[in-house]
Amino acid sequence: MLAAFYNYLIYLLSASALLMVFITVYTRVTPMRELPLIREGCTAAALSLGGAVIGFSLTLAASILFHSTLAMVLAWAGSAMLVQLVAYVLLERFIPGLPRQIEENNVAVGALVGAVALAAGVINAVCLS
Repeated sequence: MLAAFYNYLIYLLSASALLMVFITVYTRVTPMRELPLIREGCTAAALSLGGAVIGFSLTLAASILFHSTLAMVLAWAGSAMLVQLVAYVLLERFIPGLPRQIEENNVAVGALVGAVALAAGVINAVCLS
């Protein structure tokens, strides 16, 4: 029983740390500053970043579910981060002025970015099964 609780804590703390690393990296790679925008009430930034966070978390959860070692979870977390960044870069190529539109609180663009990030995460997570 104690071993199971110990493993739970290790995975919970590791996943939490990986999520914080992802948010830090993602918000530094994207040209807009999502967290200050969100603090100012920018819904588009919240939708965009929220989709990326959920997409990343889905892959992280699938990795924890399907892989028994923390090393594999870390490797798949790196892959999940890369998938989210690539999805953003591709969207930025197809939507002219994407960062500006999010900064101007274009909710439709923020929702699309979030939805694509979520879809990328779902597909990535299913590929781990």
